[in-house]
Amino acid sequence: MDLFKTHVNAFFGKKEPWQVATITASSTLLLVWLYQFVSQEQSITERLKKKFFKLVRYVPSVRRKIESEFENIQKTFEDDMMKYGDEMGYIVKLPEDGWHRKDILKKIDDYLELGHYKWDEGFVSGAVYNFDSKINELVTKVYGKTAYTNPLHPDIFPGICKMEAEVIRMVAHLFNGNSNACGSITTGGTESILLACKAYRDYGREVNGIEKPNMVIPVTAHSAFDKAAQYFGITVKTVKLDPKTYQVDLKAMERAINKNTIMLVGSAPNYPYGVMDDIEKIAKLARKYRIPLHVDACLGGFLVAFMKRAGYPLPKFDFSVKGVTSISCDPHKYGFTPKGSSIILYADKEYRHHQYTVTVNWPGGIYGSPTISGSRAGANVATTWACLLYHGFDGYVETTKAIVDTAKYIESKLRNVDGIFIYGTPVTSVIAMGSKVFDIFRLSDSMNQKGWNLNTLQYPSGMHICVTLMHTKDGVADNFIKDVETFVKEIMKDPGKPVEGKMAIYGVSQTIPDRSIVGDFTRLFLDSLYFTPKKPKKLSKSGGSKLEKFSSIDNQAESTDVTLMNE
Repeated sequence: MDLFKTHVNAFFGKKEPWQVATITASSTLLLVWLYQFVSQEQSITERLKKKFFKLVRYVPSVRRKIESEFENIQKTFEDDMMKYGDEMGYIVKLPEDGWHRKDILKKIDDYLELGHYKWDEGFVSGAVYNFDSKINELVTKVYGKTAYTNPLHPDIFPGICKMEAEVIRMVAHLFNGNSNACGSITTGGTESILLACKAYRDYGREVNGIEKPNMVIPVTAHSAFDKAAQYFGITVKTVKLDPKTYQVDLKAMERAINKNTIMLVGSAPNYPYGVMDDIEKIAKLARKYRIPLHVDACLGGFLVAFMKRAGYPLPKFDFSVKGVTSISCDPHKYGFTPKGSSIILYADKEYRHHQYTVTVNWPGGIYGSPTISGSRAGANVATTWACLLYHGFDGYVETTKAIVDTAKYIESKLRNVDGIFIYGTPVTSVIAMGSKVFDIFRLSDSMNQKGWNLNTLQYPSGMHICVTLMHTKDGVADNFIKDVETFVKEIMKDPGKPVEGKMAIYGVSQTIPDRSIVGDFTRLFLDSLYFTPKKPKKLSKSGGSKLEKFSSIDNQAESTDVTLMNE
């Protein structure tokens, strides 16, 4: 210490006071900057890589090349959307007079005919989990009765609030929640996950003083966690998988935990491979470090809750595991409710309180909202309530058995197909395939041309089918297996042949080191979903004097006149 003081005194001995002050202040600022730079959750390598790619895009030749490619890709996306609606024309302005009811319904039928996938015949992975005329009739009537209700006004619609409370209690019971378990109905799995992340961010800040929150999640955790991180200023620390089981690597998860970790995440099951993480061991880490644990059961929640009774016992994953503090599940999947219903559950009200948004100083009054939405569709609450009561416990056990039986049957057959392999050990309805011999996207492309709509995976490349009740119909599973076997046999004649078309683009996108470019591609695709041409064709006639009179549109309409019907 004395030697250090001697050197400092020698260095500053001949300096002017202003020089001493300037050097001291500059050194302090530099040290603060270095500390902030080094102490950020994102690695230095990752930050330098992002900065490098950002600077490269300022090079004129690179920028022109990227812009040219973007224009081509944007046109491709827009052309794809136009082929569905261009022949019908586009509605870009309100008609002078309203349409007749029957003309509106006819036009809806026309729009629903767009697209070529036979989802009602089981050709689609996931997306539509059941389509039953009796259920459809029930939810249509329930929705009609409750279409204008809103649980934001409990004094006006107390019955809707009662239904929501009953749904939460019924579902909490399914996941072994005690009398303290609570939750909310949301619009989908993404909102449920967002709310859990918001709750734990606020809990970590107010209870543990965490100002730079991070969440530790498996790399297979749903992308909604990344969306929550972007919304709420949370750093995501992704954890690799065990290469054999495709469950999260528990040792790597423990290494990722630090003093700023506000939550751990496990999937039951995960979306890419249908594999369930070891929730009991993750919960052990949660207890050890006193961190909340969220179990994402959005995809398979209404399967895993009934699998033991259906003859497929699973390891513990719910509130029966000490350390599990929240669960998200989607009745609009295997609960067969209409789209727009999910549930976030907490082990205790202490966590749900941090989910709420409360404003106390607004001139409009004291405002409190349990979810992201203010006004909510009471009809979604009512149809969820009705579907749960309609199926009952035994009804869900029956559908669970049919779906899992079919998934196990497909899995067993695919494991015997030479040239492909199954990722991990699926537990519910998702079977993911890969290949070490050929580009798996060739199989995906062939199946697509045959009419199958499957889900593609990346890092590593793969594809999966999410089995629904539609696939349990006679012959559907066998047709799927037969088509896979036929195409794999054909591909194996020339396994080294590269994939072509759109699947080639998807495969190449994995090799682009600047992921911001892939993000821009994605934004262009999302833009195309809202696309209407600047000079659209006239709207086709659907019959009816009212529609004949007012169905034409202004071909000179500018882009600013576009009124998007799905916004």
